[in-house]
This record gives sequence, C-alpha cells and structure tokens, in this order.
Amino acid sequence: MSPSADHGGYRIGPVDASTTVVVVGAGPSGLMLACNLVRFGIAVVILDDRHDKTSTGKADGMQPKTIETFKQLRLAEPLLKNAARVHDISFWQSTVDQPLRRTGRQTHYPEHLVGASDPYILLAHQGMVEEVMIDDMESRGVFVTRNSRFTSCSRVSGTNKLEVVYENISTGTSHKIQADYLVGCDGARSKVRGFIPDADLEGEITNAAWGVLDGVINTDFPDLWSKVALRSYSAGSILWIPRERGMTRLYVELSSTDGERVDKSKATPEYVMQRAKDAMQPFQLEWNSVEWFGTYVVGQRVAKHFMDPQARIFIAGDAGHCHSALAAQGANTSMHDSFNLAWKINLLSRGLAKPSILHTYEEERQKIAYDLINFDVEHCKAFAEGEAALSKNFDDNIRFISGVGAEYSPGMLTAASANAGRLQPGMLQLPAKVTRYIDANPVDIQLDIPLLSQFKIYTFVPDIAQSMVFLQCITKDLKTIFAKITSQAEQSYGKQPRGYAPSDEFVQSHRYTAVSEAFTLAMVTQTPQSEFEIADLPDLLQKSRWTLYLDNSEKASCTQKWFGDLKSEKAGIAIVRPDGYVGAIDTWGTGEGEIAGQWMKNYFSFML
Repeated sequence: MSPSADHGGYRIGPVDASTTVVVVGAGPSGLMLACNLVRFGIAVVILDDRHDKTSTGKADGMQPKTIETFKQLRLAEPLLKNAARVHDISFWQSTVDQPLRRTGRQTHYPEHLVGASDPYILLAHQGMVEEVMIDDMESRGVFVTRNSRFTSCSRVSGTNKLEVVYENISTGTSHKIQADYLVGCDGARSKVRGFIPDADLEGEITNAAWGVLDGVINTDFPDLWSKVALRSYSAGSILWIPRERGMTRLYVELSSTDGERVDKSKATPEYVMQRAKDAMQPFQLEWNSVEWFGTYVVGQRVAKHFMDPQARIFIAGDAGHCHSALAAQGANTSMHDSFNLAWKINLLSRGLAKPSILHTYEEERQKIAYDLINFDVEHCKAFAEGEAALSKNFDDNIRFISGVGAEYSPGMLTAASANAGRLQPGMLQLPAKVTRYIDANPVDIQLDIPLLSQFKIYTFVPDIAQSMVFLQCITKDLKTIFAKITSQAEQSYGKQPRGYAPSDEFVQSHRYTAVSEAFTLAMVTQTPQSEFEIADLPDLLQKSRWTLYLDNSEKASCTQKWFGDLKSEKAGIAIVRPDGYVGAIDTWGTGEGEIAGQWMKNYFSFML
C-alpha cells in the first residue's frame, strides 16, 4: 500500500489504485476479516467513514468460542488482562405480592453442557476488541483508511475486477480502487448489500425497545458483580452485566413485545435511569458516571443472500443479520462470518482451491444466521416471561450461545462421516489437553498450531507399534495427493509471503509448515514417550516433530473426546479446516491405510 498522510495510527487520503480485497467497515467484522487477510499476505484496503476508532460502548461480550479464536490468533492477552469475566447468572423477580428477590443462580457455562476451555463471558467495550486487531494490522504495515465513505462499485468490462468508489469525507474528493473482491461489513444499513441482487433483509421488527447504559454504579444490590436477569412486575426487565474498569452495563426494557413502541423523544439517559431505579426498588441505584448510552429496537432479520452470484461481492456481520443484544451474539457471530470468509479468499487467490469454495461462505454462515435468529426470537420471549422460561432457554441453547455449538450442515467442506465418536464434521474441534512430544510441554490441542490458513490433518494411533504400517501408507499417500498443492503453495507464498510482524518470531511458524504451506500434519498417540523415537516414524512425521502429541492427560483423553473408544488395532484421522471446524473424520483398521488415503483424496477434491 502506498503511503499517504498518517494521523495518529490511521490513514486518511488516497490509497493504491488496485488491491485484492476492499473491506468496507472497521468494526469487529471488518477488522477480523482484514486482520486475517493481512496475516495471510493478501492485499487489502479497509475503508471506514469514521474519523477515529471506537472509544466507548457498543458490543461488549465475548463468548467462549470467540475467546478461543482470539487465543488462536495470539491476540487474547490484553483482553484477558483488562476485561471483566462473568461465570454465573442470577435471576431476580418482583410480583404484585412479593418484593424484588433472587429466585435462582446458576453457572453460566456448565462443563457438562458446554465443555469450553474458557467457560465465561469476557466483558470489554467494542473499541478494546477492535484495538487489538488494529494494532496487529499496523504492526504488519496496514492501516485503516479513515474518513472514507463507500459510494459504489461496478464491474470492470472484460475482467473479473470490481471498481470500488469511495469519498474522502474531509476533502469531498472521490477515489477509485480496482479489486478482486468487495466485502461489506458496514452494518444493518449496509450500502454494499445494495449491490448484491435480491439481498434485502427479511424478518420482523418488533415494538420491543431497550435502553443501554455503561457507567459506574453506586448500589446496595448484592449481585453487582454477577450477570443478572431481572423481571419487575411494574417496570419491565433489566439485564445487568459487569464491565471492565469497575463499570456496569444495564439493558433496560422500554416497552414490551406486545406494547406500543417507545417514543424516541422519551428514550433519554434520564428516562432509562429512572425506569431502572423503579425496577430495582427497594435497592438503591445511582450513577457516579455514565460513559455511553444507546437505544435499540428488537428485530430479527436475515439477508436473502450473503454474496452475489459471481462470488465477488460479500456481506458479513450486521449487514447480513440483525437481532437483539440480550444474549451477546452480534459481534461474536459477525467476527466468525469474517473468520470463515478470510481463509477461503486466501486459498482461492493463491490458486489453491477451486472457485466453488467461496460459495460455501453463504451456505455455512447464512445457516448460522438463521439459527441465531430462531434462537433470538425464543430468547426474547423467555426474557419477557421470567426466570423459569429464561433458565430453560439457556439450558436448551447454551452450546449455541457460547459459540461452541454453532455447527455447519453437511456440504463440500464438511463430509458425511460414520465416526461414532463425539466429534462430527461441521463441529468445532473439541478442546483437549495433550503433551507435545518434542519438549514435554502440556498444550491445548485446539490452540497449539498457529493459524496460517492451512488445513490440519490429525492422525490418531493409540498404539504406534501396531499402527506403523498405517502411518507409512498414509504419509506415502499424502506425498502423492498433496504434491501439486504443496508446489503451488510454495510458489505462491514465495512470491507473496504472509504478512510479517516482529511478534511472529515468537511463533516460529516454519515449524508448522515443514511438510507443506497448505497443510500441517500432526499425530496423536497414547504410546508412552519412552517407547518410541521421532526417528522411528515415517519421514513426513519426522519433519512434523512439533506436532507430535502424547495423549496422556489424567482427565478425559483427546482420543476419547474426538473418536470415542478407539481400540489399539484401529486408527483415526480428523481433517480440521483453517477456521477450526472439522471437515472430515473417520476410523479404519490399521491395515486399511490405502482406503484412508483415498478418503483423504476424495475430501480434498475442491483443491485437487
């Protein structure tokens, strides 16, 4: 990207005349997309019409799966250090006959229902989340282009290119960029969405309205530092959430789902505060300070399409789906839209996949959007009905709320499976503790391998001695199957390397691309470390020495979690996509290596 005037860490002014991807909107969705593309080495321009980044308020809750994603990106540390954590939820209610009282308390993400490695919600204002991604991009030499309003796009005659037009708000001048792809992460009123045929939002907008306050509270309410769902017979519902820097967020109901929509002129901070005070009686409630205030009307809508037929224009985040904020799903789902799209654009741009891979974006993420909308409708109803209904709604949907249960249907990238274990295609890889063979370090298998836009192929062999023929056959097949892809990947990354930052020196990513830039090969075994040497293994596994794992956890084994009861005379393979979702998983006898090799070849047909 050519230089232009730099203003305090962001870019204002003209950008290059051409790029691979233009991202419109520097909110959570747009930044997650741009951050990943920059890391992958894909040229990107990110336009935002604001003069500066988010400083307060907006989305605030990171669910367990999103925390895991930020850990995988090595970006979680500042958020884990500074954000608040919510492990429980309490329920309070008042009736005509009884004053406000606690009616129940429960763990937010029970281990037996969710099984997340981070079983809590991480609370921090949206700007804190955005900042870690902005800092990462800037460390790699890419900046958000501020004060830049997307205007239009059109096809460049005789090419597959788009001409993207934007206006510099400060100067009133118009600029053009040629790009291969345009992605609208520009919110519910998305202008990019208008350039996708038949992509209008469909669904319901209700009369239910909520006011939102972030501030420091003075109160004698005993559950100040827990998440609280409160139902007042006279003043509606309140959702109470602890926040960073000793703040609290209150979602205050302004009208019921069957009542009249609140008059906008009434929806002031003072009105919302008074309504909250009325609901909290007999407890004292005062604000020492208010940092941010907002209102929203509940609606559940999904765009009819998330991309144009030519797979050149896409939308992500609120541009594709709108819903309530009560379950802290918006920013989480939005960022995972982008997380899904980024690696697919990277592979196609590098010639490592067929064009059909981009069509899986709409198939997969629209499915999640509809799952979210269907959940949100019931969640809002349950919130209005009180503790019993809300508690049941949480129990029924807790895996989905956490993000762990956001699952894809069978498709090109999620093959059908006969595996009888817990892990199935379309699911996220289950967290598990293993020990790295090479240095005896205990690690989380879902976090240990850095995200380099590569597939991870895990071979599970409970007994290495009984499985040696299987390993030799598999690695021989891998050489044959992936020769062309590996050669193309080496050429592509040689010409267009991944985006570099000084922090990458601590990751040593070459350890994980020793076999191929497109695949990381890993082995998980229950054979004790003392019973085999790396030199005993086939050469591809010797080269993959940093991804050889011992399944020796004292708790539930990784093998058991992923495959169930895998006998010593059996072997299993799990193909994990670049976004952490299982693409394919199955088991064979240790003498069926050739069958397993053909199975892998069939799965990767979208690349071959």
